[in-house]
Amino acid sequence: MAHDEQVLVVPRAAVEQTGGMFQGLCFDASGRLERLFASGAARFMPRPAAENDPSFKQLIPYVLIRCGDKFLSYVRGKRAGETRLVGNRSVGIGGHINPVDEMALFADMRDTYLNAVKREVEEEIDINAAYTDSIVALLNDDSNAVGSVHLGVVHVWTLDRDAVVRREQMITQLAFMTPAELTAVRDTMETWSQICLDGIIAKTQRFGQTQ
Repeated sequence: MAHDEQVLVVPRAAVEQTGGMFQGLCFDASGRLERLFASGAARFMPRPAAENDPSFKQLIPYVLIRCGDKFLSYVRGKRAGETRLVGNRSVGIGGHINPVDEMALFADMRDTYLNAVKREVEEEIDINAAYTDSIVALLNDDSNAVGSVHLGVVHVWTLDRDAVVRREQMITQLAFMTPAELTAVRDTMETWSQICLDGIIAKTQRFGQTQ
């Protein structure tokens, strides 16, 4: 990682104040994020410091790409930015939120965040389709070193057609898969993807009712 890289974080204490810390998925995502962004808790800090300080949570958009009854899946190749996840299957697209010049145009941190999410996804894959974006959950996993310093913001982008190709070399074996197909390879998935598979993807009928 670049020594001077800045990443978007929120204090763990601020997350706790929005309704308590949790393990796994929290479906009051929008409400909690509104409070975090409004309070000014979100800020940028050097990534090397954030990676070793569990008193802060790095906000990571984790975008599930859905088309019909299938979800996009891929395997993280050797060029993946997070080396601890190389070789694992994933259903989430996204990464750290970094400051850029155009962010100064946005007074609202939530708008800044959403603009950055779109840019992050577009850096990794090319979507030639119309889509809707829904924030469906926050994801926390303090059971391991990676999860203890990250807080996932789970989005679902619902596409009107499955026209997606990769941009980043670290993305391999890109394909749309049914919940049953993903369940069959669950053991090869990174932890966050397993949590999303169990709590969201495998319950697509319930999820679909929220659209």
